Amino acid sequence: MTRKEDTPTEKLEREFYIVDTLSIARELIGCTLVSISGEGTTAGRIVEAEAYLGKADSAAHAFRGRVDGRTEVLYRQGGYAYVFLIYGMYSCFNVSTGPEGVPECVLIRALEPLEGIELMRSRRGREKLTDLCSGPGKLCQAMGISREQYGTDLTRDRLFILPKKPDDVPEIAATPRINVEYAAEHKAMPWRFVDKNSRYLSVKLK
Repeated sequence: MTRKEDTPTEKLEREFYIVDTLSIARELIGCTLVSISGEGTTAGRIVEAEAYLGKADSAAHAFRGRVDGRTEVLYRQGGYAYVFLIYGMYSCFNVSTGPEGVPECVLIRALEPLEGIELMRSRRGREKLTDLCSGPGKLCQAMGISREQYGTDLTRDRLFILPKKPDDVPEIAATPRINVEYAAEHKAMPWRFVDKNSRYLSVKLK
């Protein structure tokens, strides 16, 4: 399966990534994440994303202005890849957002596979389409995204996001984020955005 001819080919520019993070997370639903490597090209339509609001968000890695080797990229202007490991083995891909000095980001939680599906299956060791990219670790494995892509400029040519098609108007639902029970007053904030009609979500809507 390949991207349709009416899929936009001009990637999202820097300006998209430096506005309000909640707006960016919502607007990313329906856009296409593309990864190009020596193995081939993979692409998927973003169907689930979570906003993390930096210094004021107790679920965020940069809560209270934390700066370390992991969060450094978040303090740049938006539009860079923030990739980190969970459980010491699974990569998670985030898009840095906001102006320089504002350490916010959007976690991409799930994709609808569009291109390079056989490569995705080979990387994942799975055949079922809905099991290829239905979670942050799964999609990174399927798309060939790892810590090596940390800090990648998403306005360049190897890892980038294409805008949604003009006729793609997803019905978006907002829910609390997944697995942030530790985040005190922020755990219930409705900062997870999903295409409510998608069958590729990491966690189904109730």
